[in-house]
Amino acid sequence: MVALARLGGSWCVSRSAKIACDASCMDNAAEFTKRLVFLLRSERHAMAEFLVALAEFDRRALWRERGHTSLFSFLRRELGLSAGAAQYRKTAAELIRRYPAVESGLRDGKLCLSSVCELAKVVTTENCAEVLPRFYGLSSRDAAEVAASIRPVANPPRREVVVPVRAVSAPAIGTAPAAEPILFRAPELNVPSRVEAAAHSESARSEALVESARSEPVELRAVSAAPKPSTVDWLDSDQARMHLTVSKAFLKKLDAARDALSHSMPGASRENVLEAALDLLIAERGRRKGLTAKPRKDPRPSTRPDHVPAHVRREVWARDGGRCTFVLASGATCGATHRLELDHLVPRARGGASTADNLRIRCRGHNLEEARRILGDTLMDAYAPRARGGSA
Repeated sequence: MVALARLGGSWCVSRSAKIACDASCMDNAAEFTKRLVFLLRSERHAMAEFLVALAEFDRRALWRERGHTSLFSFLRRELGLSAGAAQYRKTAAELIRRYPAVESGLRDGKLCLSSVCELAKVVTTENCAEVLPRFYGLSSRDAAEVAASIRPVANPPRREVVVPVRAVSAPAIGTAPAAEPILFRAPELNVPSRVEAAAHSESARSEALVESARSEPVELRAVSAAPKPSTVDWLDSDQARMHLTVSKAFLKKLDAARDALSHSMPGASRENVLEAALDLLIAERGRRKGLTAKPRKDPRPSTRPDHVPAHVRREVWARDGGRCTFVLASGATCGATHRLELDHLVPRARGGASTADNLRIRCRGHNLEEARRILGDTLMDAYAPRARGGSA
């Protein structure tokens, strides 16, 4: 064992030294990118090979010979995977056994493990050829939306539930249960193991607590240290359920907004009020950018040389589709829609005019990088210092 450990340690050191040497030999981004593409392709092939082997391992139930009650238990206890990672791989292996086309999708990078788990909820032998391509290149959230459009949630909840969360100094009534495996059960796959049955039992208890919270107020004693980010669960192709932690001040403002709209929108739900508020916010931001529904026929003359007229903003926005038009080294367009700015091809500092031909849409990061390329780092650092570890 000592010899093997030493051999494994020396291999790791030599492997790390080789990677460091390869990295030092790559003088430019193009060579480094080729290396990363090769490593990514190798990673995908290795994952596909692992899942194919895992599917055969499960088909022969060899985990029983290792003393485990299920494949999930083998992945968790013997391979040391987390509950989520184990369930992802277990589901993918089960799908590969039933639908061999899933293997090629994973090997080519068209599918990822999280999207495979959403695929498992809706794929069947009859619809595999039609449904599988719809999940290519999707994130887990987008894949969940596609799955909900194929198989909508039965009897989705329609009620609005507001549960107050109060933090008290008294000790918690009960401790939180241990983390259970995330169940992504594929249709007509293996019979659930005892580990999964326990998880279903825990899920049933959790659903019972939710139902009691809907029927009567519940005071929650144990409060997590940090609020969880909002999550979205798709119910069908057009509706989703959103879980969002808000403050008491937010609820007061929401009720005040509903009261303010009680004449124009009698009986409005919280969703109606929030949607109306979002419409106003988007319209206001559009107005400030000159994207109004009814623009002026005669543009107002501007006395400032650096001002971009509203009609020019509208023309540039429509031409560029409201997205960053920066072209990456791969030839693809950035396409970002966050923190967009108008960029002058010929900078204003060099006499560039604020015309549609001299303007384009850039996200903030690419706008700053373009300015650095033209004006230099010394000048730009005085106005927009680089973020630590990289460009802004």
